[in-house]
Amino acid sequence: MEKLLKDPDFDPSYSQIADFTQVTKIDLSAQDVHELAQESIFSAQSRRAFIAPNDVAYEFGRMFGMLRENQREMGIRVFRTLEDALDGVFSKSASA
Repeated sequence: MEKLLKDPDFDPSYSQIADFTQVTKIDLSAQDVHELAQESIFSAQSRRAFIAPNDVAYEFGRMFGMLRENQREMGIRVFRTLEDALDGVFSKSASA
């Protein structure tokens, strides 16, 4: 987050796709996810997608998204495939 904030080309309204398809182990606790979700550099209107094909990554992504929703950031969704994530971020009909 710090690196992006220092980048003069970063715009908080950007969309984001985070790909966790190659993740084989998650060394985070639920408390770690709570702490990560306390801050965001993205605007509340940004569309953000996490690609998480396995159940553990998917559930951590959902937890993060729900915690950000508590902070009024409604645009985070978790998907199983790149195609679904791209549709979720770039579709004009996608709810964010």
